[in-house]
Amino acid sequence: MQYTTKYETPLGSVLLAADETGLTGLWLDGAGYYAAGLAARHEEKEVPVFEKVRTWLDLYFSGKQPECLPPLHMIGSPFRIRVWEMLLQIPYGQTMTYGELATQIAKERGIERMSAQAVGGAVAHNPISILIPCHRMVGTNGSLTGYAGGIPRKVELLKLEGVAVENLFVL
Repeated sequence: MQYTTKYETPLGSVLLAADETGLTGLWLDGAGYYAAGLAARHEEKEVPVFEKVRTWLDLYFSGKQPECLPPLHMIGSPFRIRVWEMLLQIPYGQTMTYGELATQIAKERGIERMSAQAVGGAVAHNPISILIPCHRMVGTNGSLTGYAGGIPRKVELLKLEGVAVENLFVL
């Protein structure tokens, strides 16, 4: 069973979803793929993981780097889950390109190359926004592309982390 609640952030309201294992979703209102993956049968109810997520988000939005993540339960294909796990390895305040991540996956799989577009598709469908930092992904040329929450929110998240956004641009 999945449970949901709402939480207010400086970037607007978010919908949180969780099951007995951990957080399964965090979607910004109005974002692309909003509530994608949320079970048709769910219940609005407070569960312990929501308090841990609120504490994490409160620290994050106060400009501090939270030390440990609340329990996460990533639900998706093995490829998507691997991409999301790799997003968790991007350090706070840093960015990575889709091409760099694709190269890492290709190396890990022992193949010559991996499509940056395939990686981008997995990143775009990240159901646990902010905690799984898909906002840290940028185009090879420094372009701010591909954030389901919207480019203005992506810029705000990067600025909050101290990323020099003046070196990045929107196509």
